[in-house]
Amino acid sequence: MKKLKSACLASIIGLATVCSGMATASDYDKLVQAVSGEHRSAKNKARDEYRNPQQTLIFFGFKPDMTVVELTPGGGWYTEILAPALKGSGKLYGAHYPDTGEDNYFSKSRQRLEKMLKSKDIFSEVELTDFVPRKASTLAPAGSADLVLTFRNLHNWRVDGVKQFYADAFKALKPGGVLGVVEHRMPTSMPWKGNERSGYFPESVAIELAEQAGFKLAASSDVNANSKDTANHPKGVWTLPPVLRLGEQDRDKYLAIGESDRMTLKFVKPKN
Repeated sequence: MKKLKSACLASIIGLATVCSGMATASDYDKLVQAVSGEHRSAKNKARDEYRNPQQTLIFFGFKPDMTVVELTPGGGWYTEILAPALKGSGKLYGAHYPDTGEDNYFSKSRQRLEKMLKSKDIFSEVELTDFVPRKASTLAPAGSADLVLTFRNLHNWRVDGVKQFYADAFKALKPGGVLGVVEHRMPTSMPWKGNERSGYFPESVAIELAEQAGFKLAASSDVNANSKDTANHPKGVWTLPPVLRLGEQDRDKYLAIGESDRMTLKFVKPKN
């Protein structure tokens, strides 16, 4: 089990790390079933080794009766876990790029996601909202969310966009609600200036901007860490799997490294 840095005592229950006072093992039955479910493809399950969905969601305090917001679900990798785990007892909002009718990445991504959500009954309760990078967005009704999640997105939005996202998340969350951030971690030895387009993001900046928005850092985890990743790659983070942007060039080398080193940060919106 990878290292957890938090204020609670951890106990190991199967694959789940449950922190005392946060939840019980029975709270995670639906999550365990969703992760292992037959609705997930073998290709998606193969990435569990690096994305650690069960451990990551438990670290963020996930419960099946929560109201959860997932930022830019993309192809729905996490959606196919969150939707069945919340169905019937909680609520899932997918805050995704709007379909403006234009022939661009954002509209096409929304269209693909909507098609996926119509493909299986497990997605029938998912509600989509509009998220526009660097513009104020209503991710969910104000003060309604228990948990807002973003996976590998901060590098896309730059400083102004991250500031706006944090403000949007703060507004959507209930007092005491949690913001969970997973992001490609830029090594402290790598200067950010000149490497902004590498796909990596400085952990110190992620924390600083969240605190400026009013959040408090509650805990961090090494559950998605990868010490083999130096972040020094010809095509940035996309050199590594699953993208493997260099194709067959040094393929075995990058497969041996695996997916990126990632920070996993748990922020809380203060109750007062």
